[in-house]
Amino acid sequence: MPTSSVSSPAAIEARGWGWRHASRLRPAIEHLDLRIHAGERVLLLGPSGAGKSTLLHALAGVHGGDDEGEEYGELAVDGVAPSAARGRAGLVLQDPDSQVILARVGDDVAFGCENLGVPRDEIWHRVRAALAEVGLGLPLDHPSSALSGGQKQRLALAGAIAMRPGLLLLDEPTANLDPDGVREVRDAVGRVLDRTRATLVVVEHRVDVWLDLVDRVVVLGHDGRLLADGAPREVLAEQRQVLLDAGVWVPGVPVPGSAAADAVGRASEVGAAGSADRISLEPALTTRGLAIGRRANAVVQRGLDLGIAAGASTVVTGPNGVGKSTLALTLGGLLRPLEGHVEASRVLAAGLRREPIAWRSRELLTRIGTVFQEPEHQFVASTVAGELSVGLRALRLEEPAITARVDELLQRLRLDHLARANPFTLSGGEKRRLSVAAVLATRPSVLILDEPTFGQDRLTWIELTALLRGLVDDGLALVSVTHDAAFIAELGDERIALAPSTSREFA
Repeated sequence: MPTSSVSSPAAIEARGWGWRHASRLRPAIEHLDLRIHAGERVLLLGPSGAGKSTLLHALAGVHGGDDEGEEYGELAVDGVAPSAARGRAGLVLQDPDSQVILARVGDDVAFGCENLGVPRDEIWHRVRAALAEVGLGLPLDHPSSALSGGQKQRLALAGAIAMRPGLLLLDEPTANLDPDGVREVRDAVGRVLDRTRATLVVVEHRVDVWLDLVDRVVVLGHDGRLLADGAPREVLAEQRQVLLDAGVWVPGVPVPGSAAADAVGRASEVGAAGSADRISLEPALTTRGLAIGRRANAVVQRGLDLGIAAGASTVVTGPNGVGKSTLALTLGGLLRPLEGHVEASRVLAAGLRREPIAWRSRELLTRIGTVFQEPEHQFVASTVAGELSVGLRALRLEEPAITARVDELLQRLRLDHLARANPFTLSGGEKRRLSVAAVLATRPSVLILDEPTFGQDRLTWIELTALLRGLVDDGLALVSVTHDAAFIAELGDERIALAPSTSREFA
């Protein structure tokens, strides 16, 4: 393997290429004819489930053998099969947690370089440079287990950058980052490409973030076939309606009922007349003197006095690493408070102790449902339909009721064609919808979502937010951790903005 500081850019060619997961009847992607020249910068777009991640995995040579799926046609990196060109590609996955390998930040970034045989002194020079480029200003011995989801994304990107690949493959690299983090990562990628001239293929729903960096847009359709290909602004202008119909986020086109122009206005209303009408709503959950953290000696927020109202949607915002996910898990009765208390209303507790942390899992099912930031951490069944029925069977419902509820959720969240698929073979957006649907199946009174719109195309975003708004209007208490400005504008009835210090700001 080459150990030079800069690798030559890689070329890609697909001829009639396709891939079918072993558990699926239909290919994830098929009959793809595509050529990407060395040094090109490509933004790969398409609806959720179009096969974008599948193509990136194949280019990185990590699909595995025949037991994982069936490949046909030809796919080549620099004229050879991707599996024979490992080391040429650096891949950042949708789920950065799955890429964290070693216990310390520095060791994790160094891992890929070590496997490529890079000299030791050069490795640590690259590690420090990569961490600085992605804005992850942490000591090399900082525990990787203590990172937030957004910080893990930066760590994964640093690991890929440190390898100095000729082909950089990024799968939703800014999905869970705060606005500053989005800019930092995008600028870091730009600096790397300017220095190395590497070929880039980036999958991202935030089209506008990458427009000035890429020189080509490739769009896959619902059937996994090529839908559009060309210069970015030409494709977005000439194929505008085709892209919208396919679920692609086209810059400047607001979602129905949420125009960008009124987002700021709605934000200001919440703190004034907008919140006044909701003060009388009964809190489903309240916190008193709450301190939160993943470990007893690592408090990330303290002195939190909050009220989560029934029949209202509350969004939790703030920079990465400030404790948003930790707060969500604590409110959901899954993480013990370090100080203070989380209390449920008498109605929600219904004869149980008032502290959700004392409830058993079956008692939580119909009271508080929590959707983790990483969907895979919740999957326990071998099929999508089976995953939706897990909670319902725990409640010992009759089989006809289970079937009816599962079928309803499959239809509403566009998962019906995947009922028999293995949850782990779904796209990132499909996994997110499945994790939400699995929690909704038991009809909890409180729903806590961590990055609910991650990986969603425009159409599924609209459907998901409409579903959530309907549930809130029916009395659900909804709490969402999010960086999604459009989601905040649509469902930010109440807002909790966490700051890096112990101070809080309520809008």
